[in-house]
Amino acid sequence: MKSLFKITLVLASSAVLVSCFDSSKPNFQFFPDMYEPVGYETYGAYEIFPNEQSAMKPAENSVPRGFQPYDYEDSTEGLLKAKAELKNPLEVNEKNLAAGSQLYTFYCAVCHGDKGDGQGILVKREKFLGIPSYADAGRNIVPGGIYHVQYYGLNAMGSFTSQTTEKERWQIAMHVMDLKAALLGEPGILETTAKDLSAETVEDTNEITDANTAGL
Repeated sequence: MKSLFKITLVLASSAVLVSCFDSSKPNFQFFPDMYEPVGYETYGAYEIFPNEQSAMKPAENSVPRGFQPYDYEDSTEGLLKAKAELKNPLEVNEKNLAAGSQLYTFYCAVCHGDKGDGQGILVKREKFLGIPSYADAGRNIVPGGIYHVQYYGLNAMGSFTSQTTEKERWQIAMHVMDLKAALLGEPGILETTAKDLSAETVEDTNEITDANTAGL
């Protein structure tokens, strides 16, 4: 009889323990921070650290490695100045154009369209309206302006400085200029650049010839 009572007591105790057990939350946590980490602020001061030390802040007026300052302000005046002064520093070649095309497809075509006509998939689905074509009359689409708008954003378009590098933004600008030429039925910028270089070579040759003739 006593044995039966003991067995019943053990079974009842086990049932109570099992009913209270939660597999998602162990009863004992030997290293609680492994289960429930503390989110410390980067530059916060905490008593648990020696002398309440925190991460060191960057030196005043310092910039991240590889960062290039941009001297044009985010304003209408800054945009106009960028259009007038900024030139694409990259060589116009097939490699840069191909890279610009890939980047444009990834970041820009969804709104501006694969051809730059303002008929991207989001426009067709009426998520955004009123996106103009690069070839619309009265639009002054130039490399400096394209870069500036990518840097700061404009109207409904946000900035792309966190997604792209300086070189990538110039490659996109190069491709946009090529799209504009195609929409207007003009030669692409590879052909235009080749003609410009050829004309400069002829001009330089003529100047040398004239100088030699004058010397005679």
